[in-house]
Amino acid sequence: MSVFRTSRVLSATVTAVFDAIRDPQRLARWWGPDGFTNEFDVFEFAPGGRWQFTMVGPDGKRYRNESAFADIVPGARVRIDHISPPRFVLTIALTPAGSGTHLSWEQAFEDPAVAASVRRIVEPANEQNLDRLAAELRTGGEGGGEGGGEGGGEAGGEAGGEAGGEAGGEAGA
Repeated sequence: MSVFRTSRVLSATVTAVFDAIRDPQRLARWWGPDGFTNEFDVFEFAPGGRWQFTMVGPDGKRYRNESAFADIVPGARVRIDHISPPRFVLTIALTPAGSGTHLSWEQAFEDPAVAASVRRIVEPANEQNLDRLAAELRTGGEGGGEGGGEGGGEAGGEAGGEAGGEAGGEAGA
């Protein structure tokens, strides 16, 4: 198993960060790398719940993603199993950090060869994803963050190809 890790201290409470993850309209606005938008088909934010969505790249290319919420601890952790290729598990952990939140992002790929092939996309895309989350938190859920979203819920999955699939798949669920 190969793991990509990043973390960030966000200027928002743990509750505010968790809310930006569990609210499908907000998640659709910030999920994925720069320039991507999301269309959520299914968003069942509960342990075992499904998350099916399409990430749309800046070039209009569409990347289908299928994930499941494997574990949710309100205000503390969300673990997402990315079911469509490439398979990975994303764990987002939240802990208080002064007046803000320390967010830990860990993306574990089942296949080390796949992880090696997507590393150059996943690492910067994960950082862009967290930049977009920080922008969403600054707006307080009023929209205005970069990258629009449609529908009910999407995550960055990589089901569809290297750039979108990976950025899409890696960046999120």
